[in-house]
Amino acid sequence: MTGERTALVLGATGGIGGETARRLRAHGWTVKALHRGGAGAGRYEPGIDWIKGDAMRAGDVASAARGTSLIVHAVNPPGYRNWGELVLPMLENSIAAARASSARILLPGTVYNYGPDAFPVIAEDAPQNPVTRKGAIRAEMERRLRAAADTGVRTLIVRAGDFFGPRAGNSWFSQGMVKPGGPVATISYPGRPGTGHQWAYLPDVAETMARLADLGDALDPFASFHMAGHWDHDGTEMIAAIRRAVQPVEPRLRSLSWGLLGLAAPFVPLFRELREMRYLWTMPVRMDNDRLLAVLGEEPHTPLDLAVRTTLEGLGCLPQEKAAAA
Repeated sequence: MTGERTALVLGATGGIGGETARRLRAHGWTVKALHRGGAGAGRYEPGIDWIKGDAMRAGDVASAARGTSLIVHAVNPPGYRNWGELVLPMLENSIAAARASSARILLPGTVYNYGPDAFPVIAEDAPQNPVTRKGAIRAEMERRLRAAADTGVRTLIVRAGDFFGPRAGNSWFSQGMVKPGGPVATISYPGRPGTGHQWAYLPDVAETMARLADLGDALDPFASFHMAGHWDHDGTEMIAAIRRAVQPVEPRLRSLSWGLLGLAAPFVPLFRELREMRYLWTMPVRMDNDRLLAVLGEEPHTPLDLAVRTTLEGLGCLPQEKAAAA
């Protein structure tokens, strides 16, 4: 079949999009990517066919998707500006392109779709009753994808915890817990002491997506999977892993200042988005990966210490000799 192993990645210069593009290529896929800079975006990731275009323009997406069997919808408005107004139209463009090219849509899911009625352990069929503006939009995205699947547009959703990794982009790890670009002097933890939290190492998430994409039509028309990732049962394991990685430095530990985040939120869209998710740090929220294990047999899982060291190296937080060792 033409395009059987060809994927279009929207958002390939971002964290999850870029990592997924790399893993798909490693699995033998031909990868195309839509970017406003066109071929010049190759500096972000070589080996990809970069196509000039905008995810907000339906014609650009449809043209780029021609001859593909997979569309990775990992695109977000830059800096989260006008997020609520732009996200759903971009998704509709991907749905239309997938319908025209008979491609499956792959969407990185979030836990924002769920409210406390689905906690503490969330299965794929749990009710989506979000309690935030962003969660409501994410739930609407999945509702539209499920409706599209009923009319022939196949969908794959892979949901994981909070991302961390050497190229994770906007994340709690790199924009809340540590400061990139230098030694880790302070660890700011957003969570309530003693409360569990679920993390996801981005290369593991991308590898999971690639393995599922390889299954093609063996998947259901609407396929949704949850990852277990790294479960920190009381909020101390991630902190301890960071401290082990930066030894002999002894970083201070402090609680993230939600009050200061709130003061800056009106002026910094990203801070507004982070503050809205505070409720996910006040109670344990964990996803059940039984369905994923039943299909893949295992979940890709990098040991926590290696994942944290690699992340800190990518963020420029380890001394040069320590980064080389890692």
